[in-house]
Amino acid sequence: MKFIADLHLHSKYSRATSKDLDLSNLEKYARIKGINLLGTGDFTHPVWLKELKNSLSEDGSGILKTKNGFNFLLSVEISNIYSQDGKGRRIHNIILAPSFEIVEQINAALGKKGRLDYDGRPIFGFNCIELVEMLKGISDEIEIIPAHAWTPWFSIFGSMSGFDSIKECFGEKEKEIHAIETGLSSDPEMNWRLSQLDDISLVSFSDAHSFWPWRIGREATVFDIKPSYKELINAIRTRHGLTETIEVNPNYGKYHLDGHRACNICLEPKDSLKRKNICPKCSRKLTIGVLHRVEDLADRKESFRPKNARPFVSLIPLAEILSKILGSGIASQKTWKEYYNLIGNFGSEFNILLDAAPEELKKITSVEIADVIIKNRSNEIRVKPGYDGVYGEPILSGGKDEKIIRKQKNLLDFS
Repeated sequence: MKFIADLHLHSKYSRATSKDLDLSNLEKYARIKGINLLGTGDFTHPVWLKELKNSLSEDGSGILKTKNGFNFLLSVEISNIYSQDGKGRRIHNIILAPSFEIVEQINAALGKKGRLDYDGRPIFGFNCIELVEMLKGISDEIEIIPAHAWTPWFSIFGSMSGFDSIKECFGEKEKEIHAIETGLSSDPEMNWRLSQLDDISLVSFSDAHSFWPWRIGREATVFDIKPSYKELINAIRTRHGLTETIEVNPNYGKYHLDGHRACNICLEPKDSLKRKNICPKCSRKLTIGVLHRVEDLADRKESFRPKNARPFVSLIPLAEILSKILGSGIASQKTWKEYYNLIGNFGSEFNILLDAAPEELKKITSVEIADVIIKNRSNEIRVKPGYDGVYGEPILSGGKDEKIIRKQKNLLDFS
């Protein structure tokens, strides 16, 4: 059975998230998006866990269901902040668990290390080796996945606080790490350049802080397995049944290129190196982006493809496309009206973006919108690169977008 999973997201009990981010809205918009399985997020938070227990039923498969039959899997992201080898480390990890019973044991163990009630993504001061020891001591079924693996500030390979290898981070527990999350600012092709990742599964999830369809499922992983926790974890660990990932163009991510947001400076890695990674306006250190970090660690040239690599597709969320074409806000009534026109005819956003025939699209929407949807499917939409916490921006043809392109060139050519 083929299904699309987004297993990294948050509830309303995490910082900087929507106050309406509850199970009802997650289910509603997951169905609209075309997602079949969602992570619950935030299972360490006591109030959210109580809501999960009241709303989700277990049947022994490890896949929990709402009263309407939608599928959830127990998940959480935690932050490990500590010092190692004379450097401060800030690593985020996704934890997947097969049952409420196991979750209770995880929470009991983590509760001895710090508070769980102040944030859906709690922070702990111990290292990743100890984390793995703790969790595997509870159950081998628990899966630990380094989150958004390349983000500068909070990730295993982050330029500001990360490591140069999985082994350096997890030590003798390296063998327990079977996958990394690519994150918005990298895609599998970038990760293929590191031979150390050849035996590591590449998974993609949204890290959504709201339920809106331009956030939830913006990155996801496609599985072709029997719907059970055991089968899903086996697919992650072996890649058997992990068929492909859905990505955004890495330029869309907030940390793809180097830059300094306060100075409106965005630079390619080669230009940053010429300036010794110093902002040419304020002379402070640039935030080194994901592309630069990949270049630092890569031992292969661009376009290398490992033997057992899984395919991927790159998609800009539908609402982003409609917003650009219609010249209206992404959450505006005008954008929503056209969004729901398409959803009403094709069932889900992923069906529109991945499968709807061009001739059928042109019966329902404008030729311009239909053509851009097809270009999106073929990864033909240019994206102004994101940097230092600024999202990238899709570039369509003509008018205002040509000014954006010129502005982008000025930023990249700053001297």
